Amino acid sequence: MTSVRVAGVGLTPFGDHGDRAGRDLFAEAAAAAIDDAEIDRAAVDQLAYGNFMGALAEQQGHQAPLMAEAAGLDCPATRYEEACASAGVAVKAAVEAIRAGTADLVVAGGMERMNCLDTGEATEALAIAADELYEVRAGMTFPSAYALMAQAYFDRFGGGRADLAHIAVKNHANAVPNEYAQYQREITVDDALDAPPVAEPLHLYDACPITDGASAVVLASEEYVTANDLDAPVEITGVGQGGDRLALQDRDAIAETPAATEAAEVAYADSGITAADIDVAEVHDCFTIAEAMALESLGIADSGEGIVAARDGKTTPDGDCPVNLSGGLKAKGHPVGATGGSQIAELTRLLRGDHPNSEHVADATTGVAHNAGGTVASAVVHVLEVAE
Repeated sequence: MTSVRVAGVGLTPFGDHGDRAGRDLFAEAAAAAIDDAEIDRAAVDQLAYGNFMGALAEQQGHQAPLMAEAAGLDCPATRYEEACASAGVAVKAAVEAIRAGTADLVVAGGMERMNCLDTGEATEALAIAADELYEVRAGMTFPSAYALMAQAYFDRFGGGRADLAHIAVKNHANAVPNEYAQYQREITVDDALDAPPVAEPLHLYDACPITDGASAVVLASEEYVTANDLDAPVEITGVGQGGDRLALQDRDAIAETPAATEAAEVAYADSGITAADIDVAEVHDCFTIAEAMALESLGIADSGEGIVAARDGKTTPDGDCPVNLSGGLKAKGHPVGATGGSQIAELTRLLRGDHPNSEHVADATTGVAHNAGGTVASAVVHVLEVAE
């Protein structure tokens, strides 16, 4: 089985792109990835593209061939939709295509436009990732859903709002030097604690923003890299996907995320690593409590210890395992259909040494990306390693 190399990465800045069309955003990210890889567009075999709410936000379905055209690609294109894990699943499909020998060169990533909707409209659009019959009709939104998960976590393991504040402070600080981040400014613990409530116990700085943006990565088989003398020092050595029941009330417990645990176990077995080997991680912190639960599913923190990892310094830039050096969804932003590809791009830059925060992980050889959909009914994990 061939190894899969990350030959190039590309991102747009994350934030509010006004009236700019989604196709233009993806074209920018794809062009940057293709230029980074130094490949010919004509050599690309497939496009694997993630998007969640384009049919609502832009009234545009059947986006994959449109995005291929915008990126200057003449190849089959497929759109993947798995809520906020859409681009992560697209990357996984690209890896599997290369491993299967059906492609040598694939562009993968995603795009989302959200600021063309007002806050209420965006919240309603995002809510379609929940159970429409039993959650949405009852008035549940994702802030309220994660608030339920946070309270269940506190009830079971302890912790509180101050612990969540440390996660937000860390990720905002990490975003400051990242040129792609939506919020390049620091906050304090007091800022987070004094912010207005969104859904108790979650307050404003516990939530990620509404974001426009796009991501793209060029993945190549080892044979293609060698034959074309590409500079691709990072490889994706493990992929895993897990699932859970969609509605919170149908789950055995909501203070943990078994879909992510399953995805991590599969990815680690695929790559041959253990959690102890992880040097750096990008995790799906759509809300601060989500980072705490992600750390436990990934094995970076023990059960009940994810909540204090940032406060205790374990996941800070100088900690044992820095987490979300990009700023995470919390401060870099969360264009939902692009996030999974963005995580791969950021980890690649960190491991290559050309990320503004690479100095904190100068000796890192192994990174993990954790991308989740909805209240983690879907999860995908990728293991990235510096090729020997």
